Amino acid sequence: MSGDMDWSGRWNHIKRLLERTGPFAHPDFEPSSEILGFMQDSCKILVIGAGGLGCELLKDLALMGFRDIHVIDMDTIDVSNLNRQFLFRPKDVGSPKADVAATFVNARVPGCKVTAHYAKIQDYDEPFYSGFHILVCGLDSIVARRWINGMLIGLLRYEDGQLDQSSIIPLVDGGTEGFKGNARVVLPGMTACVECTLDLYPPQINFPLCTIAHTPRLPEHCIEYVRILLWPKEEPFGAGVGIDGDDPKHINWILQKSQDRAEEYNIIGITYRLTQGVVKRIIPAVASTNAVIAAACATEVFKLASSCCQPLNNYMNFNDTEGVYTYTFEAQKREDCLLCSNAPQTLTFTESDKLQDVITFLIESNTYQMKSPGITTSAHGKNKTLYMQTVKSIEERTRENLKKTLKELGLRSGQELYVADVTTPSAVTFTLNLASHMEMGADSENTVAN
Repeated sequence: MSGDMDWSGRWNHIKRLLERTGPFAHPDFEPSSEILGFMQDSCKILVIGAGGLGCELLKDLALMGFRDIHVIDMDTIDVSNLNRQFLFRPKDVGSPKADVAATFVNARVPGCKVTAHYAKIQDYDEPFYSGFHILVCGLDSIVARRWINGMLIGLLRYEDGQLDQSSIIPLVDGGTEGFKGNARVVLPGMTACVECTLDLYPPQINFPLCTIAHTPRLPEHCIEYVRILLWPKEEPFGAGVGIDGDDPKHINWILQKSQDRAEEYNIIGITYRLTQGVVKRIIPAVASTNAVIAAACATEVFKLASSCCQPLNNYMNFNDTEGVYTYTFEAQKREDCLLCSNAPQTLTFTESDKLQDVITFLIESNTYQMKSPGITTSAHGKNKTLYMQTVKSIEERTRENLKKTLKELGLRSGQELYVADVTTPSAVTFTLNLASHMEMGADSENTVAN
């Protein structure tokens, strides 16, 4: 591009990095004036999330010279966003974040074209994601991270058992929690993926059930009472329907019931924002932390696109609660990772175990940490749904199966179970191993993953 969009000296600072080598350059780096042209005219970047991190990422990437940027976000702008999501103004409240962010950057950065997608990441399939060179995430959801990680792993191609490196789409992921943050680089199939490192994510804060049920003292106690005890009891939106933290009808129902309970115990302070924050486990965001982590992620995108420097290997922690502290380490690829290892996954139970035991294990196991797994199997050449929570009609039809033993369901050792969950874009195949009670006693984890 030329003309007013590329005035004299505009890219001098970038050219100094791309047109000469240095001690930190990637071994494959060859200085060239053509690299900037690739970044500006060919490199296609997808930013996932247009919130606190996403706004910073869009700004950084656009000013670095990337011109073909897409942004996807399912949320609309709330008043509470305006203190840190600087691409938005009061007049934008209620509008889609992706649309407003794209319009702002396009108007502010000459030559940059940001394409907005007001949608969920699950609304798009493999051809959409395979069209990008690099993905960079500014998400507040572990489930969404796991889903996009699974999508990129699903795009990998293998020839004679060897990974085709041209099928790798790097994922740069950032996350913040108050004054803490992290940035990481995932090369699907090569380095540790999101699923490999689930134990790195902080545990959710839970309140004692006895306090919630009998002696609530905080607004959060009232909200948790409704979320944990009242919702499954009253089933306000139908049997088996889980809470959707982004559905205003769900949040308003929980808000009303929480306020009723708070009034009973003379507790004040329950608002819509707090209710949604407790339901979605939202931690207050800090603008400065977002800026630092977004800058780190944008730098990694720049390095991956240009090879001018070795990329992060592969996880960086940031903490500025007392001073500023960073620590970088290499997260290890798990040999038995559910998604990226290609290792067969085996579930070991006994014939007398119930289907509910399998569901519970998939949810509570540190290895799998699923949210609402649905299980199907193949019998006599036909697929048979054992249980599916996400579709109301199927959930009602298969609910009784939860009480049945695996023997009563006609399952046998060696049979394949196909497990679908919101954390993955496609079903995961497990091989069922029906062991004796004596064998199970030697396996306290109740599962064998080879």
